[in-house]
Formats: sequence, C-alpha cells, structure tokens
Amino acid sequence: MTLNRPIIIAEAGVNHNGSLQTALRMVDAAADANVDYIKFQTFKAERLVTAESRTASYQKNNCDADSQLEMLRGLELGFEDFRTIHDYCAERNIGFLSTPFDAESIAFLASLNMDFFKVPSGEITNLPYLRMVAATGIPPVISTGMSTVAEIEAALEVFYMAGHSRDGIILLHCNTEYPTPFSDVNLRAMRNMADTFGVPTGYSDHTRGIEIPIAATALGACLIEKHFTLDRSMPGPDHVASLQPDELAAMVSAIHNVAAALGSPLKRVSDSERKNIPVARKSIVAASEINAGELFSEKNLTVKRPGSGISPMRWDEIIGRPAPAHFAPDEPIFI
Repeated sequence: MTLNRPIIIAEAGVNHNGSLQTALRMVDAAADANVDYIKFQTFKAERLVTAESRTASYQKNNCDADSQLEMLRGLELGFEDFRTIHDYCAERNIGFLSTPFDAESIAFLASLNMDFFKVPSGEITNLPYLRMVAATGIPPVISTGMSTVAEIEAALEVFYMAGHSRDGIILLHCNTEYPTPFSDVNLRAMRNMADTFGVPTGYSDHTRGIEIPIAATALGACLIEKHFTLDRSMPGPDHVASLQPDELAAMVSAIHNVAAALGSPLKRVSDSERKNIPVARKSIVAASEINAGELFSEKNLTVKRPGSGISPMRWDEIIGRPAPAHFAPDEPIFI
C-alpha cells in the first residue's frame, strides 16, 4: 500500500466480547470511519495462558475475572468466525488483520493471506513465536511496548535471518498500559527508533483521546494503530482505553489532514496563496504630487497596497532618480 499518509489500523482486539455479530458491527464502524484496516486477536485461551495466570491490574479493573484463562475464554472467536469476518471485510472494502497468539493461529491466519502480521508487544521476546511468524514470509509489524533496545534488536534479527528486508518491517513505538498516562508516551522515542534501527516506524496508541496519534503523525509515523469499541461502557479489558466510532472517525480525519499539511520540506509559494501576492504585498507609490524631472525622495514616496507595481525591496534603487513623468498622489511609480 503506497500512501502519502500513515496506514491507520482500527484495533478491535477483543472488544467484540466473544460475539461474531458484534465483531461484524465493528467492521461496519471501522469501514465507515475510513480506516485502512481493522485488526482482531486470534487465540485459543488454553494455548495462551496457564490456569494460574492472573489478570493485569487494568484488566482486573475493567472485567470481573481474576484469572486470565477465565477472561480470555469469554473473548475467543473461532477460526470459522474469523473467516466470516475476513470475507465481510472484503465486502466492506477494508483490510482484515488479526494478531495470532499461538502456533495454530499463526498457521490459520497465514492461510488468509493478510498484508502483514502484527506481532504484539507481549510476544517480542518469544523466540519460537517470532520464528514461526517470520517463516510465513508475510511482512511483520512489530509492537515494542515494554521493550528495551536490545530486545528490539534481537527480535529484528530473527526476521532478517529469515530473509525479511528492512523496508518490509515496521516497528511500532508503544506503551503497554491501558490507558497510558501522557507522561509515559515518550513520542520522541519513535523517531529515535527509526534512526537506530533503520526501519519504518509508527505508533500504537493506548492513551485516552486522539491527540497523541495526531502528534505521532506530525512526527512522521508511517502507521497508526488505535483501539476502538462500539461502546466504552461495555465490560471487558480494553474498552476503557478505546475510541468510540465517532471519535475514531474524527481521528482518521485529523490524521489525513495533518499528513496532507506536512507536505514537502521545500519552502515555496503555494498555488493557493499565489493569487494573494498582489493583494497582501505593497508597491512604491507617490506620497504626494511629483512633477516630471523631480527627484524621488523619502518625502515624496511611500509604500502601499496593492503589490502590482515596483517592489519596496527596490526602494534604495528608486531614491534619488528623476521622475520620468508626472505622478499624482497614490499613483504607482515606474521608471
């Protein structure tokens, strides 16, 4: 996909709460918001966590389950559900993506020929997982929440060893807290990652609101990912840090506008402003009546709009010259 703006992913994640119909409604909302992709999460709870795995504090605050296994069982969709969602995305002309969390899910999603695989922050230190994703040959988008520079470098090396090129990998700056405090976003790290690793870099956002993805766009993000939900008041681990459909649409519009405004690094006169040059600039005109042969001086000349005559930047060139004709007050000077 060649764009002059960031790729935008609406992260549905598990905000469907285990309902296929809710997931399909989310596809509609994302397509209506004009995003490029909608992304889900594909997993089998028993293959993802142990029975003893406790929920994170943000998960515990937003859902009733103490056990990750119990919580995730209620958020699963089956492979056939994802085939239905994939096909519906094609009908709505929006790209389908899903993040896999186990070997079986990697193989299944690879069969759907997604444009790229999203590697979540929690898997960036999972060597067997990284090797399986890399072996598919599908370009990866790697989220880097909770990661050190050394951990990112090690993950990238797995993909390089599998034959992936730097241009085919996207790193996402990310903070893995839901919602992320603004003071922990550290957007400048996104630019530093691009310089350090020499790969395209974007931003996966977990803050409240839409300001930070827009700021990331202004800083040059090549991809923006943002959680969204149909209703932030729904129970579930991620709803509270997600945008509702109207907010998602507002974010997309703002990102498109900011990307268009970034333009070129060259300073030039734009087509839209060119017509205003004579209106806004000034010319040298007679300040009083000037007779032919009278010398131009600072007393008998002044500067006024419009800018269709001699530029005031030639002031020193004009002063002291004899007037070639009679000039009435406010009449543009010529030589």
